[in-house]
Amino acid sequence: MKSAVVQLPGLNRDRDMIAALTKIGGKAPVTVWQTETEIPAGVDLIVIPGGFSYGDYLRCGAIAARMPVMQAIKSKAEAGVKVLGVCNGFQILLEAGMLPGALMRNASLKFVCKEIRLEVTNAETDFTRAYEKGQILRCPVAHHDGNFFADAETAERIEGNGQVVFRYAEGTNPNGSLNDVAGVINERGNVLGMMPHPENLIEAAHGGSDGRGLFASALDVIAA
Repeated sequence: MKSAVVQLPGLNRDRDMIAALTKIGGKAPVTVWQTETEIPAGVDLIVIPGGFSYGDYLRCGAIAARMPVMQAIKSKAEAGVKVLGVCNGFQILLEAGMLPGALMRNASLKFVCKEIRLEVTNAETDFTRAYEKGQILRCPVAHHDGNFFADAETAERIEGNGQVVFRYAEGTNPNGSLNDVAGVINERGNVLGMMPHPENLIEAAHGGSDGRGLFASALDVIAA
């Protein structure tokens, strides 16, 4: 399976994401710069990594969401290609209108960098098939604007549709997110955004491999 990692000014997790995709998928992803208007042919998974695109000016992800590459990503998503946005990548997908809801400043008004516990609430997606529903994962977070919010109607809809894929578990919500939401997927099921960083917990050198299943699922190498 062919994957691609999007690179934008200010993102600082692209190398981590490239390493995770390479180690788990068996081959390096292609990289796509912000000014590109097309995604390389044959790409099955597009990943927007974390960081601080454009210094988080205006709103986190607001400028990046308006870069030429995002139109190409939208077109691919509409054609069924899988898209994963992690941390700032999640913020960018929301700003681009590819996922429901919004991410606000953490309730503490402080940057949070620590390990949390993550509950898999939907194990039937192309990103979570390697897990079981209710499974608790260890996963690091590092963000200042990860407080997920949606109006009552939207929140009811995504809950009812099973679009909440991950929640912060057992009182570990680091940012005040509504209903402990840590990751949501679109209605079609091919665009996932999440605040925690699974790419930073995929091997023993990281202190654990709980994040490995997400990439094994998305790359269709669950046995890896």
